Amino acid sequence: MHDISVVRYDLKPRLLEVRRAEWITPSTVRVTLAGDDLAGFQERAPQDHVKLFFPVDGAGAPVMPAVGPDGWEFPPGAPDPVFRDYTVRSHRPGAGELDIDMVVHGHGPASAWAAQAAPGQRIGVLGPRGSVVVPFNFDWYLLGADETALPALARWLEALPAGARVIAFAEVADAREEQHIETAADVTLTWLHRDGAAPGASGVLERAVRELELPPGDGFVWIAGEAGALKPIRRHLREAGHPKEWTDIDGYWKRGTANLDHHRDQDED
Repeated sequence: MHDISVVRYDLKPRLLEVRRAEWITPSTVRVTLAGDDLAGFQERAPQDHVKLFFPVDGAGAPVMPAVGPDGWEFPPGAPDPVFRDYTVRSHRPGAGELDIDMVVHGHGPASAWAAQAAPGQRIGVLGPRGSVVVPFNFDWYLLGADETALPALARWLEALPAGARVIAFAEVADAREEQHIETAADVTLTWLHRDGAAPGASGVLERAVRELELPPGDGFVWIAGEAGALKPIRRHLREAGHPKEWTDIDGYWKRGTANLDHHRDQDED
């Protein structure tokens, strides 16, 4: 009845160019990528993500791996690659465009690159590796995200059909970081402001989930953000008896850690 399926894709390294870079909030820039390598790109789930490879040491293009039978293979003598995971915000095959929303937080290579992104710059894209496809026939959906997972939350709300019941929480720094999201679903969206607290340390998302009485019927829960802040949410939902197979709590980042392994975080408690 609620069959969740996994679709796998062949990994193809892609070298793309920035077509546009637009600030959509004071701290988020939407980078639109394009190029011949985008042909054949596949994605079909709101939480699909890619690895972005950034130029290093003043190079005009990033070092990209070849994908062989034993995994990634880099050219001999190449500098260490710099890459980070990002959600696909939008893919428009007809226009040959891929949108990635990037949070600029003042430190790190990805943030520094996003802050100065301009048309013509080159960046590497690898993935998605696959899609976890959740059916849209649940009685309700509980969705939650901080700004790093806001692109995926927006995709959920845009994809869910008319009549779908959705309770959504979006954690951001303040009202200036709120975004308008189009949806046909029956959505109650609450913006949660940290009001000066550090990202991942405010507890506002956890409090919102704990104060919520889960609706009756079959529901699917997807919540993503800072890994440490999600652990008590995961425990709370388990203690509340929500089925594990209908729960996806995903650490998109972790304070003090670069390139967090999402799947490993999901297994830790």
